[in-house]
Amino acid sequence: MVDLIAKKRDHQELTTDEINWMIQNYVSDEIPDYQMSAMLMAIYFNGMTDPEQAQLAQAMLNSGERLDLSAIAGVKVDKHSTGGVGDKLTIPLLPLMASLGVPVPMISGRGLGFTGGTLDKMESIPGFNVQLTTQQFIDQVATIHQAITQASSDLAPADKRLYALRDVTGTVASTPLIAASIMSKKLASGTDALLFDVKSGNGAFMPDDEQAEKLAHALISIAEQNGVSARALITDMNQPLGITIGNSLEVAESIAVLKGRGPQDVHQLLVTQAAHMLVLGKRADTLELGVGMAEDALRDGRAMRAFKQLIQAQGGDVRVTDDPRRLPQASQKVAIKAESAGFVGEIDTKALGVAVMQIGGGRAQQESDLDLTSGLVLHKKLGTPVSVGDTLAVAYASERDPQTIVDAVRDAYTITAQKPKITPLIHQIIK
Repeated sequence: MVDLIAKKRDHQELTTDEINWMIQNYVSDEIPDYQMSAMLMAIYFNGMTDPEQAQLAQAMLNSGERLDLSAIAGVKVDKHSTGGVGDKLTIPLLPLMASLGVPVPMISGRGLGFTGGTLDKMESIPGFNVQLTTQQFIDQVATIHQAITQASSDLAPADKRLYALRDVTGTVASTPLIAASIMSKKLASGTDALLFDVKSGNGAFMPDDEQAEKLAHALISIAEQNGVSARALITDMNQPLGITIGNSLEVAESIAVLKGRGPQDVHQLLVTQAAHMLVLGKRADTLELGVGMAEDALRDGRAMRAFKQLIQAQGGDVRVTDDPRRLPQASQKVAIKAESAGFVGEIDTKALGVAVMQIGGGRAQQESDLDLTSGLVLHKKLGTPVSVGDTLAVAYASERDPQTIVDAVRDAYTITAQKPKITPLIHQIIK
């Protein structure tokens, strides 16, 4: 292992056999954490070539099982978001795609830090079960074209160990390590095609388009070297997506979007992602046709009917779709008022995510308990006119005092004299 560390330290390329040996021996405890830490730091500083990072993902994939979805007819398409604040897109996207005949086997994650997790959001639906067996997962996708579940410990176990080590060695923010981590899990899920939503901005892990584009290319490269069709959207995270941040609040907003209501930015990104997935799934020849198909399924109620099917199949209370008040409701709320007039010129999106985490809407550590009722409803977004005393946002919580985040939320808003130029929601499409 010392020779491999020195090789990467000296900017040399590791071979397929060397990478396979390293991952196999780390998972079997033959390589100690201190040596793997040195390797991770060498990769952090010196990077990896495309073949190296593809092989790293493959070796991590081979450390566990790979789902066999061959019993499911059609092109299986999945979506992965790199994470943002208020990013609830998976919730309406899954039933929308199912209603259009595209099978989506969604293995999702929980929230950690200032970004939320889809599984936590779905669990705010009373009774909803995100811990399906492999057979339940496959059977459900085969039957209703959709399922969402937590990854089992058998899928890419090397990734779990490496991520824990990266977390305590300052090597999380490495493009090849991020890409290999994401792709080892996505390849293990057995999907045929992937759409990546790479977030860019002050509420994303990639703070600018240059870094987001680098990650997008790495993800697509690994996917295609493993026989999986892929493309990526680089989308804006300089403000939260939609008007809600927090688990049950985001489910309620998703229900509104499926009914043809809800914020325009969520709707726009939803139909755009759906169109790309329809093309990847060979259900639409062009993006324009895909957008039209998605709009039709939202308009005629097929997408909402598919959402009810999903909830029922996974043991949830379907009545929330007609009465969102059946979702967990906060016992406390407080309005955050503007103290100056002008326009919302900037929003510190990460600060809003951190504020929600502080009242129980997110996890500071993996073992942190969640308050599914807590979160923010935004009354003002970028470019909106503001008068003194206007409500910027309303904070909700049950187990902690929402008053404690009033100053942090207000400080996250920068009020300017001039209306700002708004960045487009979709920055780039990378194929």
